[in-house]
Amino acid sequence: MKHELPVLPYAADALNAVISPKTIEFHYGKHHQAYVNNLNNLIPGSAFENASLETIIREADGGIFNNGAQVWNHTFYFMTFSATPQAEPTGPLADAIVKKYGSFADFKAAFAKSATTLFGSGWAWLVLRPDNTLDIVQEPNAGNPMRQGLKPLLTCDVWEHAYYLDYQNRRPDYIEAFWKIVDWKIVSERFLKQ
Repeated sequence: MKHELPVLPYAADALNAVISPKTIEFHYGKHHQAYVNNLNNLIPGSAFENASLETIIREADGGIFNNGAQVWNHTFYFMTFSATPQAEPTGPLADAIVKKYGSFADFKAAFAKSATTLFGSGWAWLVLRPDNTLDIVQEPNAGNPMRQGLKPLLTCDVWEHAYYLDYQNRRPDYIEAFWKIVDWKIVSERFLKQ
């Protein structure tokens, strides 16, 4: 199975208030594409030659896992954004966030702390646990919570290549701006899809 770089549902300059076209060019156009290319070069003749990305995440190790997970993680990340996002969750997801964190503002603060304090490179995730409760988890490097049986709902990429061109070493500033482009309609649809 050949994996491909997905087409973004917005123009390269659509998120310019938060993520510049230059960052899209490098992060999506070069880094994300490189993970796709690397994965396609690694899987021929392996047990994962015809596997889905989800299977690779759950079962592979080494380079196949790293590149497969990074393809999935980046696709998930980029597909969460919109130039005209729904700014807050509504319905059952909003209720679940308030139940777990007390308020949407308290959730955002907890998520931002997780993303800010992750040492080195990796991802902060909002996940749904098997008992249908929400949680925030950190995953270093190419980590993905599906490996622990958790359902990803939202992620923030805190590898430096996600923000360095726009924010240099100011990760907290990037995370604060990140909320302006998260489309909670998309996150809510993921939450409702069982």
